[in-house]
Amino acid sequence: MGWAYYALQVLAGAFALFLGLVLLVTAVLFIIDRSQTGDAIRRNYPVIGRFRHLFTTLGEFFRQYFFAMDREEMPFNRAQRDWVARAGAGLSNTVAFGSTRNLSIPGTPIFVNAAFPPLEEQFATTEPMLIGPYARHPYVAPSIFNISGMSYGAISKPAVQALSRGAAEAGIWLNTGEGGLSPYHLEGGCDLVYQIGTAKYGVRDAEGKLSDERLRAMAAHPQVRMFEIKLSQGAKPGKGGILPAAKINPEIAAIRGIPLGQDSYSPNRHAEVDDWGDMLDMIAHVREVTGKPVGFKVVVGGPEPFEDLFRLIRERGAESAPDFITIDGGEGGTGAAPMPLIDLVGLPIREALLMVSDLRDINGLHDRIRLIAAGKLVNPGDVAWAIAAGADFVASARGFMFALGCIQALKCNRNTCPTGITTHDPHLQKGLVVESKYVRVARYARSVISEMETVAHSVGVAEPRQMRRRHVRLVLPDGTTKSMHEVYPRSYEANKIVR
Repeated sequence: MGWAYYALQVLAGAFALFLGLVLLVTAVLFIIDRSQTGDAIRRNYPVIGRFRHLFTTLGEFFRQYFFAMDREEMPFNRAQRDWVARAGAGLSNTVAFGSTRNLSIPGTPIFVNAAFPPLEEQFATTEPMLIGPYARHPYVAPSIFNISGMSYGAISKPAVQALSRGAAEAGIWLNTGEGGLSPYHLEGGCDLVYQIGTAKYGVRDAEGKLSDERLRAMAAHPQVRMFEIKLSQGAKPGKGGILPAAKINPEIAAIRGIPLGQDSYSPNRHAEVDDWGDMLDMIAHVREVTGKPVGFKVVVGGPEPFEDLFRLIRERGAESAPDFITIDGGEGGTGAAPMPLIDLVGLPIREALLMVSDLRDINGLHDRIRLIAAGKLVNPGDVAWAIAAGADFVASARGFMFALGCIQALKCNRNTCPTGITTHDPHLQKGLVVESKYVRVARYARSVISEMETVAHSVGVAEPRQMRRRHVRLVLPDGTTKSMHEVYPRSYEANKIVR
């Protein structure tokens, strides 16, 4: 029994030492909190007040797992994330016991199923679509759902590699984002859309101006199928950005064409583009130099600018038009930005797409300008709605981040992403295994397209782009529904002309 008594004595001593340390630390924290003047809670409630900050920090994560209902969270709820996760894993997304979606929320789209839909052998399948009929090298885009812009540098090397390989596997395009063309975009073999941001990374000269030589070099890659001039993005419309010198390593500097040891600034707009006339001139120049289709990406603030744009296109002729317009929702996207811009600036995609689609169609440009919808469109129902609303293609960034394993930790701008997607920490990047994740990317893309085609088949059309606004009803504030082409009368006028 002597050894047991001795063990108890040791444990008692260790406990006393631990208790003493706890009391000492508590006393020190008490003195610090009572003495400081910056935080009233800690000053009035020393030590205990610190738990408020801890719980506030952890709250967003606890809500995600324990407290929020399946469809309550923002920016993406558990039901959306789980659908992507199961699709990426190749699992069935069949559910039982009814929908958990609240169908009484105003604006909720409900698709109108056909009384006598086509038979199974007449299933609605997506057909390729031509973009850029006036370019020397038009692009016949095979997929209706594609990967939106995410720059190498904003996302990690393994993330770009997985997206590139997954895009090739699924037969979809990958937008490079404004950070230039890296070897990791090319290595998967997928079709690429080269995005030209306001800093013109990768296609700039020593003074930061657009370089025809660099444009030709990028266009020489057969995988680069189109060029997209970025005017604005959903996360920060009207604002540029800064890439700190600390993040510019030799590889990033070479890819973007910028010097080492200096901060790199992205202006809030292209300095040489003061109006739509300049914009059309720039589009025509890039198209002539590269021979590839050229369009632009924009956040919509209202109808007036697009009325001016389409009026000018009619004056100059259809050849002057952009080959496509990517409409980004003002809901905020993958880029980090000030909260007022994310929350308050730019129209949501649900209004912006309808507005621009109407104006394009009324001006007789439906078959000339392709519309690409972006902005929180991650599930098949989102994609089907966008196509019915007038989009020709849908592009998603955050949906594919979820396919890569994103857990919505909201640390994209801190270099501490726990899943290795938006970090350059080698230790954290090890969690993103390209050989596994590229398969999930491809499965997710295929699942979205397949289930979107299921919706199209249900409403009774032979190809998803035959869906019209009459195939969608919107929930009204009183709980009843009305056809989308009645809620938006201008849409109906456009439909009578070309749709």
